[in-house]
Amino acid sequence: MIAPILFCLIREVLMRPKPLPALAAVVTVLAVSMPVAASARTAPIPEGAQAAPGSFFGGRLPLSGRPVTTEVARGVTLTTMSLGAKDADDYWTVHVYLPATIDGPLNKAGTALGSEEIARRVAEAVRGKGFEPRLERVSSPAFADRPAGTLGWTVRVGRYATDAEASAALATVRAAGFAGGTRYTAQDGTDPGAPQKVHMISVDFRKFRGSVGTDFGPTLNGTEKLTDLVAANRAVAGINAQWFYNSAPGGMYVKDGKLIGGATQGRGGIKLTKDGRRAEVDAYTAHVTMRVGKTTVELDGVNRVPGEIWNCGGVGGDQPTEKPQHDLKCTDDSELVRFTPEWGVPPKGAGAEAVLDERGRVTAVNGSRGAAVPAGGSTIQATGESASWLLDRVKAGDRLKVRERVEDGRGHRVSLKRGTTILQVGPTLVRDGRVSVNAQADGLIREGDDQTFTYNWTLRANPRSMIGMDRDGRLMLVVVDGRRDGYSEGLGIAQTGELMKLLGAEEAMNLDGGGSSVLVTRDGGIVNRPSDATGQRSLGNVILVRP
Repeated sequence: MIAPILFCLIREVLMRPKPLPALAAVVTVLAVSMPVAASARTAPIPEGAQAAPGSFFGGRLPLSGRPVTTEVARGVTLTTMSLGAKDADDYWTVHVYLPATIDGPLNKAGTALGSEEIARRVAEAVRGKGFEPRLERVSSPAFADRPAGTLGWTVRVGRYATDAEASAALATVRAAGFAGGTRYTAQDGTDPGAPQKVHMISVDFRKFRGSVGTDFGPTLNGTEKLTDLVAANRAVAGINAQWFYNSAPGGMYVKDGKLIGGATQGRGGIKLTKDGRRAEVDAYTAHVTMRVGKTTVELDGVNRVPGEIWNCGGVGGDQPTEKPQHDLKCTDDSELVRFTPEWGVPPKGAGAEAVLDERGRVTAVNGSRGAAVPAGGSTIQATGESASWLLDRVKAGDRLKVRERVEDGRGHRVSLKRGTTILQVGPTLVRDGRVSVNAQADGLIREGDDQTFTYNWTLRANPRSMIGMDRDGRLMLVVVDGRRDGYSEGLGIAQTGELMKLLGAEEAMNLDGGGSSVLVTRDGGIVNRPSDATGQRSLGNVILVRP
């Protein structure tokens, strides 16, 4: 009877506000030698958590084994749990791509799903070549800012035990004049019983005397591996943080009270204050202005390549949109971008620039871009018409006043005090104790007819990383492994929010995921299984638990 009793005790430990380190150590030892039941078991929601009717997990985590909790440092624990189990109904299949238009060429099609009309036309053509296609509706779950509904239709062929078998079948489909790929159905993001590996670092500040903050390495313009940054900072643990583009973090980045990354206007973010002891999820905007004489202009960005607005959400006429659109590069051929010493060596190129010392005095105006940033100072790079404006209006010896204003979702100014961190990532997952995924506002629902990105990134299962805080003030750093068929499939974004709620989060935010998802402890190294074949990625910035 020891196994059932121990399982109940573990569930109780996970639900208690105060963990029991002694019992956790016993669990770690015994869990290795005890067999895991083949059928999935369920655990109750942590005290105070309520799942919405019709929720993905049905209000209970489908535990398939006993969670294992170990102490990483005083007040810092690591819990690893297994959810669900591999199902005989899961299989590999050929996913036939659809053309963007009803009369588009089938052999060059590139969209994963489309309208029912287009999907039926492709299915008929596939059947005409001797295959047996399946026409499948893709439904989108409800988000906080978008109702549930049909996202589109897909065409699939065959059921195969392995990816190799599906790939062989794909070759015959392509030879018949169609485009496509392979998919594993357990990664469609529709199966609550699919196998998942969940890893959670919990920081209890009632016992932990250190701090939680961010790091990016020597310069923003460069990437570093999490294991290296944990070692360099002598950190207890760490997790990946923001998206990164052109080897630099994307979105608003406030480090220790200083704005060093411009905003994706209106996108979600998490604010950490009191060295990580308080976490707030909200939507953020940032406006940086520069006063030249009697003229005030708004800068387009901070510490990013001029003309390239990744995730969109910029200002000043960006194309094709100024709304957030995740992983989409908007453009603007006339920009003013500020660079600070954190960036490193600014990009070189055509245009103009002003070099400012630590007091905002212009020490040089150049007819091209790429000058080094003075210690404590900055440079203002200009392209297109903005370059002509800068050369005409700014002279050496001028004093330029640069002002910053960061606002929350209510339009209130956010004080950037020392010890304040803001990471704009997204989407929001849990706010004020309720699942609240703002997929539309955060740019996870593509504008236009092609919803391939929405399907692959937002709905389908992927590795995910999250940060949150429970009602007792414990900080949560969570990674769900994914893209590993039969071991851990990953989650869709809606399910990620529900998972964080069931783990006890009162506030939670999604971090960069996919191949970037990685969790590290000081003594254990990489805790999870990153999905890239080459292992952990180099990252733009990370979140660290420092002693």
